[in-house]
Amino acid sequence: MGFRSRWRSQLGLLLAMRGMIKLLKGSDTINAIYDIEDGLRYTRSTQLAIAYVKSFPEVAQIVQERYLSQPPNLEALQHCPPHSLGHGYAIYLDKTGFDPNFYRRISVEDDTSYVLLRMRQTHDLWHVVTGFGTDGLGEMELKAFELAQTRRTVAFVLFGLSVLNGIFKYPEGLGVFFDRITTAYKLGKHAKPLLAQKWEESWEKPLAQWRSELGLE
Repeated sequence: MGFRSRWRSQLGLLLAMRGMIKLLKGSDTINAIYDIEDGLRYTRSTQLAIAYVKSFPEVAQIVQERYLSQPPNLEALQHCPPHSLGHGYAIYLDKTGFDPNFYRRISVEDDTSYVLLRMRQTHDLWHVVTGFGTDGLGEMELKAFELAQTRRTVAFVLFGLSVLNGIFKYPEGLGVFFDRITTAYKLGKHAKPLLAQKWEESWEKPLAQWRSELGLE
């Protein structure tokens, strides 16, 4: 490993550690997660995760294309047919008050940066399609699902921190926690790769059809 690579890795580790501390303190959660992910970007584990997702031909294809979408038009989504993906996504955004463009941007320089950006861009769509909630447990269910589908390093870290937090703060809930994330992980293993989907080209497709085709029923 050259000097530049070692320097980059060390800076990344510091950034990731800062994110973990912020997350454990419960401060600036979103940016803490991005700090962890950005800090782990050049690790061997992240490179192995990218190699894993690219082992699926349909994911390798979308990575090669560098497919990204324009910011969604909320008003247009609201006019999608009832029970469609677009309509369901609009309801989700209205109910949660989330901004679909809230995510931290990253320049697409290689396969890793593309995958990180695409995952950030479609995070809330994964919530809609899988049905996992946006509360703490729901987010961990989605992370378990992501772990099965992508082996993302940040998912491993967030899962570990969540368990650590639960041991000290909510020990009585650990049984339910493990039951639900185990179910979510198995669903992720069974389902087709969500990362390969061009959701934005089929907003009008029924959400139930998406779930059936992807093995999410």
